[in-house]
Amino acid sequence: MITDKFTQIYQRLHKDNLELLGELYSEGITFIDPLNKVEGLDGLTVYFADLYENVSSISFNFIEVKSFENTHFITWTMTLTHSKLNGGKPYAVAGVTHLQTDENEKINYHRDYFDAGKMLYEQIPVIGTIITWIKRKL
Repeated sequence: MITDKFTQIYQRLHKDNLELLGELYSEGITFIDPLNKVEGLDGLTVYFADLYENVSSISFNFIEVKSFENTHFITWTMTLTHSKLNGGKPYAVAGVTHLQTDENEKINYHRDYFDAGKMLYEQIPVIGTIITWIKRKL
């Protein structure tokens, strides 16, 4: 099943084996996350190369998978260490992935839902303090 393949590949994925994306995604993949929208497998590979550039470790705890025909939802917690975020210390972000597959069992639509502030903005020293303060006030 594609969700098993997805979770297995994402546990191994890093900047030096991005060719694994071709095992999951169709050439016409549409990938959307809170930070970007990318069209096509080549574009996705470039996007991931940029994302993983300063990541020294990343892992996923896949929590729940729900599927219906060609539509799949996966909840997860990602733990990552990025040289320029959170002082280079690991931190966790929770999220949900929505996948759709084509007739060849390749993913042609991938959308991630997560708190971009938690993943990125809150990890930058001055900005993170301000965002955390604002969230508490709200």
